[in-house]
Amino acid sequence: MTKKDIAEKIVVETGFKYPLVSKITNKVFETMIKALLAEERIEIRNFGVFKIKVRRRKIGRNPRTNKPIPIPDRKAVIFKPGLELKKLSKKAV
Repeated sequence: MTKKDIAEKIVVETGFKYPLVSKITNKVFETMIKALLAEERIEIRNFGVFKIKVRRRKIGRNPRTNKPIPIPDRKAVIFKPGLELKKLSKKAV
């Protein structure tokens, strides 16, 4: 599902005009991105938590030459589902 799909679904379910819904949807994601770039935790009740986690540096291998390659620390976005989402995902399986 894309951002456009989300906006279109909201339009169908609420009856609001697409340009307004599109602006709001874009603003929500823009705000989330800014918060994650500032390494803030985003908690959406019953859905889940987005946060930044630092992946420690490690030694990898070049598959062609089999030589070790140092991989530096890096940041990754982690999502942990909330209770409600966990319950729904268990029912779907």
